[in-house]
Amino acid sequence: MSNVEAQPVELRCGEKADGRPPTEAPRVDVLTSRDVPLGGPRAISVRRTLPQRARTMIGAWCFADHYGPHDTGRGGMVVPPHPHTGLQTVSWLFSGEVEHRDSLGSHAFIRPGELNLMTGGHGIAHSEVSTERTAVLHGVQLWVALPEGHRTARRDFRHHAPEPVRIDGAEIRVFLGSLAGDSSPIRTFTPLLGAQITLDPQAAITLGVDPAFEHGLLVDSGDVRMADTLLRPAELGYLRPGTDTLAITNESSAPARMVLLGGPPFGEEIVMWWNFVGRTHEDIVQAREDWEAASERFGAVEGYPGDRLPAPALPNATLKPRGNPR
Repeated sequence: MSNVEAQPVELRCGEKADGRPPTEAPRVDVLTSRDVPLGGPRAISVRRTLPQRARTMIGAWCFADHYGPHDTGRGGMVVPPHPHTGLQTVSWLFSGEVEHRDSLGSHAFIRPGELNLMTGGHGIAHSEVSTERTAVLHGVQLWVALPEGHRTARRDFRHHAPEPVRIDGAEIRVFLGSLAGDSSPIRTFTPLLGAQITLDPQAAITLGVDPAFEHGLLVDSGDVRMADTLLRPAELGYLRPGTDTLAITNESSAPARMVLLGGPPFGEEIVMWWNFVGRTHEDIVQAREDWEAASERFGAVEGYPGDRLPAPALPNATLKPRGNPR
């Protein structure tokens, strides 16, 4: 998915573990979302929880959009070909279907409960369009920043349909990393966790997690308690490193659905602007120039019936650093 803001915020971010003693009671920070339109009078809007001023990354996760349920009779998802650098895109649906085309030559459909992961290190372009079979579109779009040693990785596209795991009133689908005895075969360039969790009404689970990871729990539906903190739909609970268990309770009378993200604090600073992740202002300027010049760096998306998405204008200043609070 593209960031289609006309004036995207530049971000330079990174965080190290805060040294919190493991015996200290877990403290959950609640991050609220902001609405961002995907363009056009009938297009959908998304709820963006990452990045924001309170927190720019969770592990290598640097971008999280949550959208729907959206009635596509009022307009669906139409994102023309657009570029990416220095990241992996993670597409995960709860309902609906999205057609994906990229400059690697991939032509795939994003369907509920199936992971589509695209790597755009040096450069890739892709389009995303909800299909005519979609009545309701609902899901998340996530980005992962690539570490320095792999930030120019070649184009790649992977698909994985995880089998659900049932434990203690929960259904868990692990699409990246490992959780609840299940592991995803999909390669990532830093340790990561990504999983959909659906909890039965009033159910509670305690999951073993990596104490070196920070975690984020994005609630899609239901009132969910993470540790001792209540989270409501579209809120993201953030938990610092230092605990090896995660307690989650559904306080609703209906099933609750959420996405759990995790990874060790990203030890590098990055600059993120529009659809590009780099290390310097100059990285971003070059990527934008290459896209506007239709450089082979990004290739061409075949089969999309329309024009490419133009890059917005850069701000009239050097892109400034912003980081997570220490």
